[in-house]
This record gives sequence, C-alpha cells and structure tokens, in this order.
Amino acid sequence: MRRLYLSATLIFWLLVSAFWAGSVWLPRSDEGVADALERVISTAELARHALAEDCWMAIRGQVHDLGAYLPEHPSRPDIVLPWCGKEATEAYETKTRGRRHSAAADAMLASYRIGVLATDKP
Repeated sequence: MRRLYLSATLIFWLLVSAFWAGSVWLPRSDEGVADALERVISTAELARHALAEDCWMAIRGQVHDLGAYLPEHPSRPDIVLPWCGKEATEAYETKTRGRRHSAAADAMLASYRIGVLATDKP
C-alpha cells in the first residue's frame, strides 16, 4: 500500500512539473496565431494610399485606413491630408499644435486599424 501511495505521489508531481515546464517554455497558442495572421504593410504600400478617399496612415507602428473617416473628422480635411500615405505618429500625438488626441479618438482610431507597418531591417 505504501509503495502504491509513493508511486502515485511521484507520478502526480512529475505531471505537475511537466505542465508547468510546458507553460514556461512553449509560446502561447493565441500569440503565435495572431502574429501569423497580422498584415504587414510596407512603407511603399503605405505611400500608394495618399489620397483623401484612400488615406492610410501609420500611427505608433499601426496602419489605419482613414479614407472613410476624413469627411467626418472635426477639423478641415486639408489639415489631415498631408499625412496620408505617411508615418504620422508625431502629427497625431501633437495634433500639430502640441495637444494630444482624446482617449475617445484613440479608441476610434483602433477601429480603422488594418495592419502593422513593416520595420526596415538593416
């Protein structure tokens, strides 16, 4: 009986250790899938979308399709248009006057996200 107890206890702790080691060393399955499905957009592709009706901007490494939103933007579209097809993080974060966009604007921006900007590799 004692031998059975010791064997069962040993097997239990080996299994617990194996599950712990697996959770530490193996990547999470949802992270791998999200990274594999992420659309990576080059700066050349971004630059091809620089019109009012087809306006893509890279902000904080994320690319957003803002063409449908420009007519609804609170300011005149000609303030935003020069940033279409470009990396526009500084312009977005300072609104070209040193003021940040609101949290509501950040949340709205996320709904226009279409991918990530490709990083230039040396």
